[in-house]
Amino acid sequence: MSSSPLTIASEGFLLNGQPFRFFAGAVHYFRVPKEYWKDRLLKLKACGFNTVETYVAWNAHQPTPETFDYTGMLDLPAFLETAQELGLYAILRPGPYICSEWEFGGLPWWLLSQPGMKLRCMNAPYLKAVNRFFDDLIPRVSPYFATNGGPILMMQVENEYGSYGNDKEYLQYLAKGLRRRGVDIPLFTSDGAEDSMLTGGTIEGILSTVNFGSRAKEQFEKLREHRPEGPLMCCEFWNGWFDHWGEEHHSRSQKEAADALQEILDCGASFSAYMFHGGTNFGWMNGANCYERYEPTVNSYDDDAPLDECGDPTPKYAAFRELMGRYVSLSDLPVPQKLPKAKYGKVTFTQWADLLDSLPQLSSPVRLTAPVPMEQLGQGYGLILYRGQIEGPRNTAPVILQQVRDRAHLFADGALLGICNRMEPEQKPPELAVSEKGVQLDVLVENMGRSNYGYHMWDTKGITEGIRHGQMFLYGWEAWPLPLEDLSRLQFHEKIPGFSGRPMFLKGEWDIQGVPADTFVKLPGFKKGLIFVNGKLLSRYWEIGPQHSAYLPAPWLRKGTNQLVVLELDGFEQPQAFLDDTYDLGSRKE
Repeated sequence: MSSSPLTIASEGFLLNGQPFRFFAGAVHYFRVPKEYWKDRLLKLKACGFNTVETYVAWNAHQPTPETFDYTGMLDLPAFLETAQELGLYAILRPGPYICSEWEFGGLPWWLLSQPGMKLRCMNAPYLKAVNRFFDDLIPRVSPYFATNGGPILMMQVENEYGSYGNDKEYLQYLAKGLRRRGVDIPLFTSDGAEDSMLTGGTIEGILSTVNFGSRAKEQFEKLREHRPEGPLMCCEFWNGWFDHWGEEHHSRSQKEAADALQEILDCGASFSAYMFHGGTNFGWMNGANCYERYEPTVNSYDDDAPLDECGDPTPKYAAFRELMGRYVSLSDLPVPQKLPKAKYGKVTFTQWADLLDSLPQLSSPVRLTAPVPMEQLGQGYGLILYRGQIEGPRNTAPVILQQVRDRAHLFADGALLGICNRMEPEQKPPELAVSEKGVQLDVLVENMGRSNYGYHMWDTKGITEGIRHGQMFLYGWEAWPLPLEDLSRLQFHEKIPGFSGRPMFLKGEWDIQGVPADTFVKLPGFKKGLIFVNGKLLSRYWEIGPQHSAYLPAPWLRKGTNQLVVLELDGFEQPQAFLDDTYDLGSRKE
């Protein structure tokens, strides 16, 4: 085992004994199709950057306590090999918590099903799970440490822990655990440049970095109050921002972002641009914020980054490249061409299936005394339906979903009664009178993404406390888990009817004659639901925006016939979609 080529001196980094600065950019392999990794990393290098920085998504790699997955776009070793082949260094941020506007901050959903679990602290069940993850991960990535001739120069301990807690024993436990597993490259922490965050999240003897988007001199001065010596580094230079559903699309001008980056460089500091290329929260993988109000994140992680969601250079990329050209030679680093986009046009939906009628093709019921969250039924993502009978007669009273997570459709004898939305806690619940014959009550709950940041991270999904009619809790239920991982058993019908208030699947097909190209799914006139392409969940959609297109990369497509299925929850005008060659992420908020 050789000594690390990267050393941490009192004033800065040394690489092989020479002064070194990280000109890094964040590109998350798990948000980008594997086929496009080389394209994105070439564009990173052509912008004058020397390092790629990436999180490791624990929840993607360990979907159940018993299984690990490093295939396809989760092939982290292949991503690191690609970076090294292109002459890039790497910074690895393995968590276990990553935030990143990613589902549950990268923590696996099944942690929420385990007795005695407490997150991100010295809790035995939690540490047992973390240890199993690291025991599997570290041997996979250790060949790529710089000490073994690989590209990884540094590794992070936890992530922005000072924004969450103050369990220093926990941080030390993680750091010692990495060392015990053979991590012999420098370790670091990253936190906001505030006293409480730097007090709670740093570890004595380990490099501290800070995260910010502007006022570099001021931010580094705060870091120096806590760490008088050591390299200055902005581990997350926020050159853009992410979007929640119902907001305007965030944007930051290229001049403002480039000026802020210039200030970091003027301080003699290292940086990692967050994000350099954001990519996409495919499928169920968007996170959420939850303080006073629950705010789910959109599927696009464009993040107003230098490379947009589909990997094309933006004006911000040009501004950064011009700036970096003052520090490194770019003469032999041409910017790769944009990848082709296709305007496949209109896709007409020709078949349909009613969700409530299709339950036996999608699930099997579980008998319950009282509703429980989906995690207690072994379900991580998707929707869940609770079905019960209310005996009559009963006077009109509100139907109350106590702590619903996150958005529920209520049906009385199959007819829509109302919608309850966690995003609108002030909303009045629907009311129901029950005749002598009673009523069947169906409650369909959509998991819209677990909280990835802050103090509401214990975010179980479904009905978490109970269902009431007025003051009375209702007991005696069936639960139908709907992870929607396999739609092949759905029985579709011809002649699509108008929308009746009941969720329905719509299916259409289109042909691709030549080599598939990237495209964007648009659903004008549709209100809210899910998009499946060739049997795989691509994205959510919602008329409230700001996102009004779903990025569909070419690797998801095939020459010949392709299938598009949407699950529409709230209603639509015309049964047709459009496959366009431009994206629509909403009006821009400066």
